[in-house]
Amino acid sequence: MISTLVNATIPLEYPIGTVFLVNVGIALAAPLMRPPLYFIVWRDSSSGDVSAFNGCQECMRITFLGTGTSNGIPVIGCDCAVCSSNDPRDKRTRTSAVVDANGKTILIDTSPELRLQSVANDLSRIDAVLYTHAHADHVAGFDDLRNFNYINQAPLDVHADTLTARLIRDRFSYAFENPFPFFGGKPDLNLHVFDGPFVAAGVEIVPFQVGHGRWTVNGFRFGPLAYLTDAKVVPEAAIDTMRGADILVINALRDRPHPVHLSIPEALAIIAEVKPRQAYLTHLSHDVSHAELDSRLPENVRVAYDGLVVETQDATESTSVAALDGKRHPDH
Repeated sequence: MISTLVNATIPLEYPIGTVFLVNVGIALAAPLMRPPLYFIVWRDSSSGDVSAFNGCQECMRITFLGTGTSNGIPVIGCDCAVCSSNDPRDKRTRTSAVVDANGKTILIDTSPELRLQSVANDLSRIDAVLYTHAHADHVAGFDDLRNFNYINQAPLDVHADTLTARLIRDRFSYAFENPFPFFGGKPDLNLHVFDGPFVAAGVEIVPFQVGHGRWTVNGFRFGPLAYLTDAKVVPEAAIDTMRGADILVINALRDRPHPVHLSIPEALAIIAEVKPRQAYLTHLSHDVSHAELDSRLPENVRVAYDGLVVETQDATESTSVAALDGKRHPDH
């Protein structure tokens, strides 16, 4: 079952421990009689409000920080219908995401808007960074990592393949030279190179490779979550790694074919092969509006947007997938 919580605040007359099953904007309240399947009432200590959130400690959660292609949306100088849209879901910063698992937060890519994305999504701590590849729209926010060094008062573990690690060292050489005696002046990193499965912040991750023009891009499998962006050629080995994921995140630029990015029909064909419980399209261009595209997708495929939070958990023998809007860290 897919459940969606849209900026919901639960009235105070419902007691702590009430479970809310939220689907298509309709909330059904029921007393908590067994381990939670979806959302548990929690109280915001700062305001006294009671809101719905899943309290499971074994959940994996992805927050879409950015979902746009390399130009972002609106595109500079463009007055098309999507760039002029009043729908906030059509405002897309460059693609990036954070995954919360086992009490740790892992950032995927450092987009040019990393500072703005972090502020917008209450992202105040990062335990590790993964890089898919070294194109500018995926690394240009690199310098903002120094703020997380200051918060953590520690170096930050960064994981990349051999080429990406070399290009990061070349482009941001200042971060790897003449270390400062304090944190926050520049990025302070432990740069780890992977060429197979690895562990980041205690989370086991399996990388897989896809083609992106002349570049090779890394996708990542985190247990029930598979994350893929900037793909055009998806080999069978990558399909096998993603197959059976509860949540699949995949790039889908537009309806028309593109030489180095998956089109929407191509992404849907891969989703049909992988067979995830739920798929989310990301890295979209201004050729498609959120509402129009979302209205014509299969039931298990949705369009991601900046700020969307999606969670998977194994509370019972079956796994539930839930989309939660604007509730990334209720306890922070």
